[in-house]
Amino acid sequence: MLTQDLIELLALEKLEEGLYRGQSQNLVGKRVFGGQVLGQALRAASYTVDRPAHSLHAYFLFGGDVNAPIVYQVEKLRDGKSFLSRNVKALQHGRVIFQAMISFAAPEDGLEYQINPPDYLAPEALKNEEELKQSMLKFVPENLRNVFMRRRVMEITPVNPGNPFDPQPDQPVNAHYMRTWDRIPTEHDEIALHQAIVAFSSDFTLMTTSLKPHGLSWLSPSIQCASLDHTIYFHRPIRADQWYLHDMHATETAASRGLNFGRIWQNGQLVASTVQEGLIRLREVDLSKS
Repeated sequence: MLTQDLIELLALEKLEEGLYRGQSQNLVGKRVFGGQVLGQALRAASYTVDRPAHSLHAYFLFGGDVNAPIVYQVEKLRDGKSFLSRNVKALQHGRVIFQAMISFAAPEDGLEYQINPPDYLAPEALKNEEELKQSMLKFVPENLRNVFMRRRVMEITPVNPGNPFDPQPDQPVNAHYMRTWDRIPTEHDEIALHQAIVAFSSDFTLMTTSLKPHGLSWLSPSIQCASLDHTIYFHRPIRADQWYLHDMHATETAASRGLNFGRIWQNGQLVASTVQEGLIRLREVDLSKS
């Protein structure tokens, strides 16, 4: 059911040539989850090409409204023999809330090299997100429990879990395994959808990796968090319905921003790389209300 919901969320309605409409879903609160816009924008561009994406460079300009659909405008910039380039604008309430440059390339044989994969336990040897949520239930305020315990649209198994309600200073690293809850049905089983799902899921916890050295989480009342941009490179084919590992680290926090990098692994292969800068602004907290 949740996998079908995700497929439908990433399936866009064609309004006219180069213009598509996607529905919004409340996944993280009153603002549209950044991964939803990433996945839908990539899906919109994929409707205009005949090959997989190899890179996406995007900026989040305004927070999206979960109660309104989003229209994606795809502009053809280049149709070359090897590479196709597209510019995608996401529009809502009369303004551009997101913009991405996406490049597509046909698979080619050539030089092959990758760094060694991380040596983590297999997902079957770790507690999944459902079990971890149960273990920290006593930390969750009553008014947030229903939302916090709600099952996510992706199955997630953290490698180095923390408690977002009681964060402690730690190394700036995050890692988790992900996959869809069910197999992608044959009628939807195409590389464009798998890439859109991976783009969707690549926004989970990437930005907040840079908060860990400070003993903060996205739930900390003293911090204002927002994704500013997002880059993803697809190196090799990937299946979103089989376990893949997003291994993340942050290099610095400065000027109220944090810079985060990720590598996505599947079956020992480096299949994608990610980069994201996030806003992590300190704000005043009214202690009289705590």
